[in-house]
Amino acid sequence: MTDEALPIETAFEGEPGQLVTLSPLVRRMTAPNPGPMTFKGTNTYVVGHGAVTVIDPGPDLPEHVAALTAALAGERVARILVTHTHRDHSPASRALAAATGAPIIGCAPHHPFRAPHPDEAERADAANDLAYVPASVLADGDAVEGDGYTLQAVATPGHTMNHLAFALPQERALFSGDHVMAWSTTVVAPPAGSMAAYMASLDKLKTRDDVVYWPGHGGAVRDPARFLRALQHHRRQRERGILACLRRGEATIPGIVAATYEGLDPRLARAAAVSVLAHLEDLCARGLATAEGGPGVTARYAAAEPQQPA
Repeated sequence: MTDEALPIETAFEGEPGQLVTLSPLVRRMTAPNPGPMTFKGTNTYVVGHGAVTVIDPGPDLPEHVAALTAALAGERVARILVTHTHRDHSPASRALAAATGAPIIGCAPHHPFRAPHPDEAERADAANDLAYVPASVLADGDAVEGDGYTLQAVATPGHTMNHLAFALPQERALFSGDHVMAWSTTVVAPPAGSMAAYMASLDKLKTRDDVVYWPGHGGAVRDPARFLRALQHHRRQRERGILACLRRGEATIPGIVAATYEGLDPRLARAAAVSVLAHLEDLCARGLATAEGGPGVTARYAAAEPQQPA
């Protein structure tokens, strides 16, 4: 396997409700919300011992919050961190805060990359936790100190524009949320997400020296530098495939999806369509594609005519 091949890893340890030790400072409990977009479920991480930090309490599932608080009996939740405000990551923060008294901090409230088009508004609202209101927001580089550990915010917009990862320098680890995951590529879905921002965030992570990522779904990314290169290669290949479709005269997103996603699970058709839209928005912004009336789900697209030298 070359550096350019995407090394997908689906191995996973732990059942919902089970608090699994991953490293001296990190434990994980997975919420019981498996599915085609969430894999085994949303990963909730516990950092430290005694006075702990909980990262991404997960969806609004009382049984998950009850299992987490039971597993942490005898310890104190000092703070709750949230990577982003999709409904499978942040809603349980409120129930956990009510049960423990811990403050909710981390990402900013939801803010989209752009205003939704009329045909996107319902989907956009359904995906995002609009009730999330943190006690404080962490900016890029801000840190919180625990007993024997530090968690530093790393702004990684793209999947959502408020997305944060959290670095754990004591273990050279990064809680990567939904920005980088070993089991699957990340869906970048406008209007909440931006492909240009996502790619820039991958570039940013390439400058770091983390040795392991703990993602929001699935198991660890054990060779982050290689995985980041492979992700970028995958996205460039997808972009080239979309441009090839446009040059052949394929003008619609459904047609592009059919031509570029062979053997697609029908349950993932919408995710594929919004990822293609994210690429098309980026291509239009860079002058490589055009869209009648501007980019959108129902727009008709074409490859831009190459500029002629003056």
